[in-house]
Amino acid sequence: MDFRLTEEQQLLRDAIARLVANEYTFEARKKIVASPSGWSRAVWGKFAEMGLLGVPFAASDGGFGGTAVDLMVVQQELGRGLVVEPYLATVVLGGGLVDLAGTAAQKRAILPRVAEGKSLLAVAYGEPQSRYDLHDVATSAKRDGSGFALNGRKSVVLHGAAADTLIVAARTAGGQRDRHGITLFLVDAKARGVSVTDYATIDGLRAADVGVEALRVGSDAVLGPLDAGLPLLERAVDCGVAALCAEAVGVMEALNAATLEYLKTRRQFGQPIGRFQALQHRAVDMLIHCEQSKSITMRAAVKAGSADATERRRAVSAAKSLVGRAGRAIAKEAIQMHGGMGVADELPAAHYAKRLTMIDCWLGDSDWHTESFVALGRQ
Repeated sequence: MDFRLTEEQQLLRDAIARLVANEYTFEARKKIVASPSGWSRAVWGKFAEMGLLGVPFAASDGGFGGTAVDLMVVQQELGRGLVVEPYLATVVLGGGLVDLAGTAAQKRAILPRVAEGKSLLAVAYGEPQSRYDLHDVATSAKRDGSGFALNGRKSVVLHGAAADTLIVAARTAGGQRDRHGITLFLVDAKARGVSVTDYATIDGLRAADVGVEALRVGSDAVLGPLDAGLPLLERAVDCGVAALCAEAVGVMEALNAATLEYLKTRRQFGQPIGRFQALQHRAVDMLIHCEQSKSITMRAAVKAGSADATERRRAVSAAKSLVGRAGRAIAKEAIQMHGGMGVADELPAAHYAKRLTMIDCWLGDSDWHTESFVALGRQ
């Protein structure tokens, strides 16, 4: 497989790297995280100006027709800067679902506004009992005249409080864990019957618990086919997993660089601790973990657009399994080699470690994806 980026992808990577280096410093990020919303609309506006918010969408929908590899380039650089803005929630997951399942009218109404930075999306799929099983849906959507009445509760909705529109997975038929009978709905986040409880996660991002009670929506709110929304949700989440892996690679690269710099400057027994062979070996192990993660993430990005569900899911599950374990290993080694300062919020290393820990938990942890990979191999 050719891992080289095209000239356009290199230019995209360099532009994001400059933005992160110049305007998203560690101190600037601390202020953004501490703000009431937990993210910056000014930064979001700059993403829109650069065209980052329209990368995966067709030109007819206000985007640039990018691929999953283009998204990988974006996510890797955002990971390097520990960017907390809702790119994964709005562009990759929410925008990806609208792009996959939306009618022409729904795409025209939503995607150009997303690309312009004027509208934010969030996908409400998880529930308190479901853990990582996308088909475990108790939230109900019952026929109500020409529309539907939604009732239920969604948990840990990434950037749910920032969203203008929620994409809610609800059950229109079947039992709680049936694969058939799940339908996706476009819901106004400010509609009567919607409640949102916002909170910060340990890595500085935002999530929310979302409740819907007697929420009435019209038939035009249905996104995709009735009762058959699960395959679309799974496909969008697979793209999200590939994007998360790319973000993790960026975090690993930045954490490895910070650790190497610390080894060069921290002195013990009259010399930099980086001269100690034991620490050199551990630094090499960190580099190997990162390079392996980069390779398997590239493969996952290439396969993320595949219509073959088994091929796609095996690729992204293999990547998420390896990247999750590699991220935890790098975080542990970095903290150990930074000594006591490795867990102090005053150093970026602690924040990189927290982000790697949370990336492993989002959209299925390494153990869950290992089991999924094995199960898919039996099919």
